Amino acid sequence: MYELLTTYRDELLYSLAVIILLMVIQFILKTAANKVGKKSEINFTRTRLMFKYINILILLIAAFLLAIAWGVGLTELSVIFSSVFAVIGVALFAIWSILSNITSGIILFFSFPYKIGDTIRIHDKDLEVEAEIEDIKAFHLHLRTREGELITYPNNLILQKPVSLIERNRYRDEGKDAL
Repeated sequence: MYELLTTYRDELLYSLAVIILLMVIQFILKTAANKVGKKSEINFTRTRLMFKYINILILLIAAFLLAIAWGVGLTELSVIFSSVFAVIGVALFAIWSILSNITSGIILFFSFPYKIGDTIRIHDKDLEVEAEIEDIKAFHLHLRTREGELITYPNNLILQKPVSLIERNRYRDEGKDAL
């Protein structure tokens, strides 16, 4: 065991440093997303979705840095990553709509002026709808009309179409000062 530790001492130290650094970066990113969520009064389930995206990003960076630490050359890494990204690129091209909705979901997290409980009107030539925002998911919004109809509206379209605020959620500010 001692021989193993002395043989791979540099690699183990570098790996430990990378893991600690990435854990600190992950903590900072999650704290920042949490602060943005609280400041913008964003539902915590949406904030947890951002946590998942942060975890995936940190995991990819960790895999890359640890591969370098353990002696995988840049040429081998470039072959692996280009092959993986080529396969992912072909697969994602086939499902570009899902990517578009995920990206839109991230944009909505940081800059969507409407919150859960607000009543909005979407001005779309195919669908003119007035509804209350029931939930904001990674791919779509759940909208509830006054008649009780549930409409699932894609995130990418909510960013492309004009939206009017009809009524602000009147219960949003209740209890805000309690914390």
